[in-house]
Amino acid sequence: MIEASDRDLIVIRTPATSANLGSGFDCLGMALSLNNIFRLTDILPKGEYRIEAHGESARELQEPERNLVIEAYERACKEWGVEGPGFTMWCHNIIPLCRGLGSSAGAVVGGVLFAKTLTGYECGENELLRVMTLIEGHPDNAAPCYLGGMVVSCWDGQTLRYVKLPPLPPDVQCVVAVPDERVNTHDARMALPKQVSFEDAVFNLGRSAFLTAAWAAGKWDYLHWGMDDRLHQPYRTKLFSGGDVIFDRVKALPECISVAISGSGSSVIAIVRGAAQRVAETMCKTFMEYGVASQFFVLDGTSHGATMHVDEAELAKALKEGGACK
Repeated sequence: MIEASDRDLIVIRTPATSANLGSGFDCLGMALSLNNIFRLTDILPKGEYRIEAHGESARELQEPERNLVIEAYERACKEWGVEGPGFTMWCHNIIPLCRGLGSSAGAVVGGVLFAKTLTGYECGENELLRVMTLIEGHPDNAAPCYLGGMVVSCWDGQTLRYVKLPPLPPDVQCVVAVPDERVNTHDARMALPKQVSFEDAVFNLGRSAFLTAAWAAGKWDYLHWGMDDRLHQPYRTKLFSGGDVIFDRVKALPECISVAISGSGSSVIAIVRGAAQRVAETMCKTFMEYGVASQFFVLDGTSHGATMHVDEAELAKALKEGGACK
């Protein structure tokens, strides 16, 4: 176990995200009020890392070679052509892994922010987001994780363009049911067809445009139509237990404005106005009918993205003592 430290050199909090929202495959994502915490407590020689992980999947994340924060840190340094030190990190993982809630994006955002801060690399928001997306692979998780709120993104492999939409109003919440089943992102991609019909493409273009317009205008009751999708959800609901029936059951509840697979699954997110209990119970009971335990979260569509606190004096001292290269 890593010895307790009386100093936090850097503390980063990254929110969960729900991406691929309905018709917004690979381009729409929203930050949620559930955060992972990464605390950097000591500087080590280059290439050396010590990790103490708590919470979700702590055992596997304590191995540096399996921890995406470390991978993103090293890849960002390589992308920028800089060298950074090793470090000791304490992390508390609240966001479930491989459940469609952006745990990987949170790790990537944390790793890139560590890289910028430890190396002193000078760059702005656009470059940070470019590298985060390059490492993550898609912008619909990385952008809202870093920026917060609901974000519409376009990515061509090198250039990212994005627009942040208004946050949800206080009386609208997100109910997320998280079953005890993982869906691997690669498997979720492989489940999609290589080609789609012209009719389905037009269907999704209309729904996606309608969804973003309704969100920007605050027409929350219109999200029911905007979330309709033919490109990914009909295929991915078959990858987890109860996926084929949970949508119809939740949509029928008067409190539910809209429902979608969160990310690539297996979590399901419902946007709710009013009491959330019946929606949460319906989702979890459906999973239970299929023999799968689940938990649920009632969350805000947060307008806050990643946050970072740096103890500048202590960090400078630790870097000097550690002989770190800037």
